[in-house]
Amino acid sequence: MTRVWEHLEEVEVIDLGHEMHRGMPVSPNHPAFLLALQRRHGDVVRPDGGSSANELIVTGGHVGTHIDGLAHVSHEGLLHGGTPVGAVQSNEGFASHDIGEFTPMVGRGVLLDVAAVHGVDVLDPGYEVTAEDLAAAESAGGVRVRAGDAALIRTGWSAHWPKPAFVGTETGAPGPGAAAARWLADRGVRVAGGETIAFEVIRPGTGHTVLPAHRILLVDYGINIIEVMDLRALAASGAVEFGFVLAPLKIRGGTGSPVRPLALVSRGDR
Repeated sequence: MTRVWEHLEEVEVIDLGHEMHRGMPVSPNHPAFLLALQRRHGDVVRPDGGSSANELIVTGGHVGTHIDGLAHVSHEGLLHGGTPVGAVQSNEGFASHDIGEFTPMVGRGVLLDVAAVHGVDVLDPGYEVTAEDLAAAESAGGVRVRAGDAALIRTGWSAHWPKPAFVGTETGAPGPGAAAARWLADRGVRVAGGETIAFEVIRPGTGHTVLPAHRILLVDYGINIIEVMDLRALAASGAVEFGFVLAPLKIRGGTGSPVRPLALVSRGDR
C-alpha cells in the first residue's frame, strides 16, 4: 500500500493565491474586501490574564484568488445543462450549480506559459490568447493537456498586483478568447485558471461587456474558472506539470468562493 505522506518531504508546495487585504484590486462588479477587528486584545481579559481577538470579514465570492461556480453565468436564462435560472435561483442563492457542489480537486496541473512563448514577461493589455498560443505553450513545455487537468494560463499579469492597474478597466487585460476557451473545453480540462480578474481577454475601455469564454466554459461545458492566480513562483520553478490541490469553501448556494490553490512540485525537478 502506498503511504502518500511518506513522500511529502520530496515535494515543494507553491502557493498560487494572492494575499487578501483591504484595498486590494477588485472587479467593479463585486464588493471590496473588508476586514475589521470585532474584538481586540484587552477588550475582555480573563481571570488568568488571557485575552483573545477576532475579526469581521466582508467579501464577495469573486474577490481575490477565487473560483467561479457554475451558477455564476447564465446564457439566455439557462445555466449549464439547460437548467432554467428561475428554477434554482432564490434570495438564498442557488439550489443547484452552486460552488458547494464542487468536489475538491487533487490531480494534475499544467502551466501554459503564453507570455514565455511570446518572449515577454507580461503580455500586452487587451491581448487575446488564441488556441494557437495554447498549443504553442503546450509544445514549448513538452506536455499535453489531458482530460481532468487543471490548465493554468500565464499571461504575466500578476506583475501588476496589487496596483489599481491590475483591474484593467481602462487599458484592458490579456486573456483567452472564445477560440482558446473551446480549445480548453475540447481537451476536457476540469478547471481553467488565469492571472487576471476576468480570466478572459478584456479589450481596452470596454470593461466586462461580454464574456464569451465564461459562457463557453461555465455554461456550455461545465468547466470551473479560477481567477486572480499568482503564477510567478510556479513559472520561476520551471515546473510545467505538477500536482494540483484546489478546495473552495463549501458555501451552500454560492456562485463562487475565495480559494488558495496549491502546486506540488518535485524537489528533484528544481
